[in-house]
Amino acid sequence: MSPTLVGRLEELEFLEAFVRAAAADGGTLLVSGGPGVGKTALLDATERYARASGTTVLRVVATELEGELSYAALNQSLYPLIEEFDELSAAQRDALQVALGFGDGPPPGRLLVSNAATVLLRKAATRSPLLLVVDDVPWIDRASAAVLSFVARRLGGSRAGLLVSSRTGEDQGFFDRTGLPEYEVKPLDDAAADHLLTARFPDLHTTVKTRILDTAQGVPLALLELPRTLSQSQRAGAAPLPAVLPLGRNLQRHFAARMATLPDATRALLLTAALEGTGDLGVLEAAGNNLYRIDDLAPAERERLVQVTEHLHRVVFRHPLIRSAVVDATTSAERRSAHRRLAAVLVNQPEHRAWHLGAATIEPDEQVAAALEAAAHSTVARGDYTTAVALLTRASDLSPSPAEHGRRLAAAAYIGAEAMGEVGSTAELLEGSRRAGSASLHYASAATLVMLSSDAHVDTAHRMMVSAIEGSLDRGDADDVELVNGLATLLQICFFGGRSELWKPLYDALGRLSHEPPPSLTLTVDLFADPARTGVAALPRLLAALQGHHDETLVQGHAAAAWYPDRLAELRDLLWRAVLNGREGGPARRHLLALMDLCVDDFHRGRWDEAADLAAEGLALTEEGGGRFFGWYFRYHQALLAAVRGEFETSRALADQMIGWAGPRGVGAARVFAHHALVLGDLGRGDFESAYHHATTVSPAGTLASHVPHSLWIAMDLVEAAVRTDRRAEAERHVRALQDARLPELSPRLAILTAGAAGMAAGDDDAPALFDEALNLPTVDQWPFDVARVRLAYGERLRRARALTEAKAQLEAARAVFRTLGADPWTARAERELRATGLASTPSSAPLTAQELQIAGLAASGLTNKEIAARLYLSPRTVSGHLYRIFPKLGITTRAALRDALANRT
Repeated sequence: MSPTLVGRLEELEFLEAFVRAAAADGGTLLVSGGPGVGKTALLDATERYARASGTTVLRVVATELEGELSYAALNQSLYPLIEEFDELSAAQRDALQVALGFGDGPPPGRLLVSNAATVLLRKAATRSPLLLVVDDVPWIDRASAAVLSFVARRLGGSRAGLLVSSRTGEDQGFFDRTGLPEYEVKPLDDAAADHLLTARFPDLHTTVKTRILDTAQGVPLALLELPRTLSQSQRAGAAPLPAVLPLGRNLQRHFAARMATLPDATRALLLTAALEGTGDLGVLEAAGNNLYRIDDLAPAERERLVQVTEHLHRVVFRHPLIRSAVVDATTSAERRSAHRRLAAVLVNQPEHRAWHLGAATIEPDEQVAAALEAAAHSTVARGDYTTAVALLTRASDLSPSPAEHGRRLAAAAYIGAEAMGEVGSTAELLEGSRRAGSASLHYASAATLVMLSSDAHVDTAHRMMVSAIEGSLDRGDADDVELVNGLATLLQICFFGGRSELWKPLYDALGRLSHEPPPSLTLTVDLFADPARTGVAALPRLLAALQGHHDETLVQGHAAAAWYPDRLAELRDLLWRAVLNGREGGPARRHLLALMDLCVDDFHRGRWDEAADLAAEGLALTEEGGGRFFGWYFRYHQALLAAVRGEFETSRALADQMIGWAGPRGVGAARVFAHHALVLGDLGRGDFESAYHHATTVSPAGTLASHVPHSLWIAMDLVEAAVRTDRRAEAERHVRALQDARLPELSPRLAILTAGAAGMAAGDDDAPALFDEALNLPTVDQWPFDVARVRLAYGERLRRARALTEAKAQLEAARAVFRTLGADPWTARAERELRATGLASTPSSAPLTAQELQIAGLAASGLTNKEIAARLYLSPRTVSGHLYRIFPKLGITTRAALRDALANRT
């Protein structure tokens, strides 16, 4: 089926049902709808269906005629039946032949012609079902309309149907006289409109697609025409869109006649309103300049093109397409004149004034270019990056100096790359800037970000950015926007590299500044680069910043600074706003970064289902567009969740994929993140030797590796693995390193982990007090997985000390949390410890999956893990992981109990 009919399925089914009913017992139906909503396409599809089902179809395509030709439409409809005229009475045959121009004689009476047409159609329908289709019935000649109106009321009981269409709101006197049913075709709903646009234009950029959907308002013709009016660069999001989308030829045809009849003053006023955008009558009146008065809106109101809301003092176009049609109907000189008049009025609105000046100016003009650049900086502060790129691009076009032309293009490229993640459009802007000879820091920053997205090595990007900063003429000016942005770009590269030596050039550059750079940059450096050494001192500044106002440009910097101090919860609303904005077509890079931040907070706070959804959303985004570099981050969260849920094979595969991808690109952070997932998987599986190896790969025991902030997140993991592998000295050294770094002061969660790690490493006499310290901290209810792990370790220590009642309390509390989270391996560990206390444990009520049931049955039959793995084409490690989940579900701790447990479940 044609994509045009994707959203018309219900209507099409309705019309097919009408055809079937008419073929059995006659019928008449009017299909109405506005311009371009798809009623003609529906009629076409209905005609094809009718022909395919054995129905004879007579089609009348009406045209708007300046002078009417009587019975022209009737001639079209009945001419295919001319050989059957002989079956009529002589009077009826002669009347039809004269009326239709096939014979000579005096004009017949209309009643006689109407009766003759009715008899002819009914007789023709006795041989096969017949459908007469008339499109745009108000346009047919009056004589034919009168005859068809007569026929419409007399087809009942025959096998003939009459299907006609009309535009909503146009003269429908024809059907007013029949009193027969009407079906109105409305615009497509949002889902159907999106489906149609995607089917026809699958490569349309998200932001462009959103703009077209907003303009088309569900009109199928507009959805198909508007993209064709744009250049390939515009469709790809590489070039800015015009303020008013142009119409295609077919849409112009729909609106041109209505525009042509309007007075010149009305058209001038409508053009000004279309370009002004808000419909403010005060602004429009001031911009009139003797060309029009507000009263000149009256003809457009009568034509239902606009609506004036007097209480708001606004004029509103009844459909966005009308606004486009108004602009399309004018010359470029008329449009420039309107822009100049608006710029003269909007002196107190510098951004809007600059935009209109840019649209009105043809020749290079530095004053206009500077005004556009200033407006771009204002829109960036509001988070409107798309408009900022468009303003800077126009400013570049109007720059007399090649150097300024290139510099402004580079600034637009930087915004496209850093804020929007637009790799394709950024590359085009960079190429233009390169041809202009630009050597700006914005050029270097944008080019570096594009390089990373193109799989360049981190060291290459690092050298390029360091060289650009070192060579900057203003490398000591802390107020220079380009320099600050360049330093922020270098910070990102250093973090991705994950090696301490990469950070020295950044610190050197910061040390050369004339004064402190923006607080958001220093916060990120102090709390994101090496928080183990600089985080505690910087924490008060972060807490103060989180209490203040957050504009769009600061949220991401504050979020990065909030990662390791575990303060992301205070930014959740703003981060969700960025996600929702991104889902509606907003900046893709901001969308991705917000998803990253929310995934971190969700994992630590036990919102694992939401974390899984957001990680999948982020990974899909990276595979669709310019954020491909960040795919490793969302695989990291998928690996983490798979590890804690016992999906060990999946977790390891994802971690191995991250490590394999990171190696050739020098992305050390991705390797560190992968080892975090591997550590959790090993701990859950009980492979403590492997867990220790992966943890010390991130940071050696007894120290927190320099500029590896993830060493804070695996601190307790390393201590637990060391204790479990009889490396108590290493465990004690690592606890001292945590305490020396004052981690409890940096984060409430790290305070729990530090105290919990101290309890694990301590002797039996000191351990209970340290565990109690961890569990009595004020935020224990906020970090369910971490606290449950501390309870599990505490319960294990109490059990060994034969304090069974106290042990059971801690173990049952831990097990309850693990079950709620779905942390199956940890639930199994808690279950085994409870069994070892000799006290009853309530089995899980969770059902076995099909694969778990199969593995349990094979294990119950006596097969080893290796034998089960060979039979099911799995690895022995995967089989072991499944058994860890199966035992607590069945309420058992040994393989010997499998057979009875399975029998009890059946």
